[in-house]
Amino acid sequence: MFPILVILFICVPIIEIALFIQVGDLIGLWPTIAIVLLTAFVGASLVRSQGIQTLMSVQSRMQQGELPAQQIIEGVMLAVSGVLLLTPGFMTDSLGMLVLLPAPRAWIAKQLMQRVKVSSSAQFHSSSQFHGENPFNTSEHDQQGDVFEGEFEKKADEDKRIDK
Repeated sequence: MFPILVILFICVPIIEIALFIQVGDLIGLWPTIAIVLLTAFVGASLVRSQGIQTLMSVQSRMQQGELPAQQIIEGVMLAVSGVLLLTPGFMTDSLGMLVLLPAPRAWIAKQLMQRVKVSSSAQFHSSSQFHGENPFNTSEHDQQGDVFEGEFEKKADEDKRIDK
């Protein structure tokens, strides 16, 4: 992972500088600066609106008793998109705008969900699952080794006092 980050920190600025030079030669200095500033402002407002929509989607899925995994991933992707849009450069702006579009963002989120296994100790159940079932049935967890049994003993507060 570290070598990939080093390569990115070296290659991305070089590519961005080369693009700045080419676009600056083509349209001039001030229009180039204006485009970079414009994409930052437009991108920030789009990230805000898309983030609010994603947050509302997460809340509605949670109210229905579903785990909003895709929406959470999309929310993280929107945060990354915001960082990319605020970073000066044409390549980072292009990638940030691509992630802002709902269709590519949903596709990328699905791809990430297929490649990443997430384990959690919290479980989301809809109220219909509890009818006729024991909600405390841990047989499936016992097979996976997620449940630990043990005993505890509460000690008196007298052991913690310090005599003066």
